[in-house]
Amino acid sequence: AKRSEVSLLQPFTSPEPPPSAAIIMLLRTATKRLVSSTTQTSNTTRFFGSKSSIKDVMVVSGVRLPFASTSTIYKDELAVDLQRLAIQGLLSETALPKDAVDYVITGNVIQEVRTSNIAREAAINAGLPLTVGAHTIAQACISANAAICAGAEKIALGNADVVIAGGAETFSDVPIRLTRPIRQKLITLPKAMKKGGPLGAIRHFASGIKGRDLGLETPAIANFTTGEVMGVSSDRLSAKFGISRQEQDEFTVRSHTNAHQAHEDGWYDGEVVAYKGSTTENGIKGDSTVDKVAKLKPAFNKPHGTHTAANSSYLTDGAAATLLMSKEKAKELGYTPLAYLRDWSFKACDPFEELLLGPTYCSQEVLSKNKMNMEQDVGVFEIHEAFAGQILSNLTAMSSQKFADDHFDGQKVGAVPLEKMNTKGGSLSIGHPFGATGSRLVTTAAKRLQQEEERFALIAACADGGMGHACLLERYDE
Repeated sequence: AKRSEVSLLQPFTSPEPPPSAAIIMLLRTATKRLVSSTTQTSNTTRFFGSKSSIKDVMVVSGVRLPFASTSTIYKDELAVDLQRLAIQGLLSETALPKDAVDYVITGNVIQEVRTSNIAREAAINAGLPLTVGAHTIAQACISANAAICAGAEKIALGNADVVIAGGAETFSDVPIRLTRPIRQKLITLPKAMKKGGPLGAIRHFASGIKGRDLGLETPAIANFTTGEVMGVSSDRLSAKFGISRQEQDEFTVRSHTNAHQAHEDGWYDGEVVAYKGSTTENGIKGDSTVDKVAKLKPAFNKPHGTHTAANSSYLTDGAAATLLMSKEKAKELGYTPLAYLRDWSFKACDPFEELLLGPTYCSQEVLSKNKMNMEQDVGVFEIHEAFAGQILSNLTAMSSQKFADDHFDGQKVGAVPLEKMNTKGGSLSIGHPFGATGSRLVTTAAKRLQQEEERFALIAACADGGMGHACLLERYDE
């Protein structure tokens, strides 16, 4: 074919590359054809849809298994089992037909090697159709937040109408590995066996192995990059913002008191689904007092640190699931949603100095982007309590004019009124299964919006690696 007759769908047949001018002409011709074709087909046709086609995302419902201290009630369960039970609990509480579900997304941090895509395995074992797609997200303590927002994006873009998003975590059965030198020897052992027989394999395995190589590796509690555990980071953050040990202990007791009272009042009925007949969350201490927690010694920076086993969130097993729908599908199926999921932010900050300050940065971004004044517009706050010092440091940063001048061009995030924050308990009392907490925060915030008749809720959480998340819910009114 002559170059002038070359079709856009045919390769060049000349052994010589066309001159630059010819390439430019071909690109221009192709662009004109694409534009012409698009215009003739539809003025609104786009790969990802026009602005007007973005769908409202609704939080319809949410449940969780009772969060429990590690190595207690869930000691014989895998994380996939916990997520399966949470999905089944959600289906039961909402009477949602299984074939209505389009997709499942699960947050999970400490993965069991046999279930790398825990979302898919849990969905299948929960009885959902085999055609329901699923994927798993690992983003430290905001994994469930990321799962929910990923589900929201699917719905907003019209790629799904019903998504179950949440998360699961168990520390009762974590992957414990042989050391790397031993693993490397075992991987190459078959070749050594083939080459030198059993004796050669023994020699190969024994050569170069040192006594320290015979130990075991457990999942690290220190950040991979900084080498620092979160408690040490929170101690330093608390010192930076002037948060005292007494303030942390008082906040911790408040968390336990609120969680205990919420259960006593039946507020969590229908949200906490029973495991083996019980909805008890065994980490909540209703009899906690400041005098009791003040007696505990520092757990990280000894002897002068301010964080203890009490004012730090504890290792927790649990799972949660949140039901998201498009507004149209919710109406079609006869559901009354709790809230709109309006917007969200994921940001990262300096993990060496501000590892747990993500909520401040993300809250500022999501509020600023939506031209909202936190103190005037937000009536419900659900903020993850990784450590008492961490959350109090974030509250201080949000209300600090100096911090705003240094980081936000003078625009303060705002002061969070404690009487509107975590009024049903928080991670310090209820517990913190890494992969599931975000789902609990969203469900609680959405329910509180309805009960308290507030318009907007702000959810925020920190995560290892200096990451953070914040999102905005708006109460749904029929």
